[in-house]
Amino acid sequence: MRRLDARELTGRSSTHIHWLEEPACALHVDVVAPFLALRAAAAQAGFDLLPASSFRDFSRQRVLWNAKYRGERPALDREGRLIDMSALAPAERIEAILCWSALPGASRHHWGTDLDVYDRAAVAEGYELQLVPAEYAPGGLFAALDVWLAEHLERYGFYRPYQRDLGGVSPEPWHISYAPLATECLQALSPEVLRDALREGDVEGGEALIARVPELHERFALRVEAARPSVLQHELGDHRRMV
Repeated sequence: MRRLDARELTGRSSTHIHWLEEPACALHVDVVAPFLALRAAAAQAGFDLLPASSFRDFSRQRVLWNAKYRGERPALDREGRLIDMSALAPAERIEAILCWSALPGASRHHWGTDLDVYDRAAVAEGYELQLVPAEYAPGGLFAALDVWLAEHLERYGFYRPYQRDLGGVSPEPWHISYAPLATECLQALSPEVLRDALREGDVEGGEALIARVPELHERFALRVEAARPSVLQHELGDHRRMV
């Protein structure tokens, strides 16, 4: 598999990425075949599995982070309620953003291994996709997809790293990750690599973030569900023949 260097790991380079036209998304070159195979299987089950988000570079993650930090973009607490950023101290703003949004340089979306997915077939015209847990909960718009993903993701090498609240990122049932490669990327993303990326970037709260890198790295990067050994051993070959 294609391993990532420090700049690729932190989204400052996209040399590991392949851009697809259908469905429109950007993925690590070794994740394209497994994802297309997963999508084909979902289609057979009646789902139109699409990425709401795939690869995201450092610059885009910085735009999202800075807008939330300044209160220019909505930020939610762990219960999904809107937060008034203007009422928070800098340290509190950092905590609030990290519930749902990754620190620039630490996003799993930088690797091209992770996607936010939904079922286009379940979306009525005019509906605005929210990507909130209620959409995937029983009775929610994507409840059937949630059940199907739980039963079939591992066959294609994927799993959900934010399945439970482990005290870091809040649960994200829409977030799937290609386990064999993402696990290697996580091991390679050291506090030193992340600190170097933040020093290069114009990130709001930068000095406070850099000072807290070891703690934030442990809580919001490392503290995720571990993929089962059988998923980590997934092979690409069969899916390359399927697509």
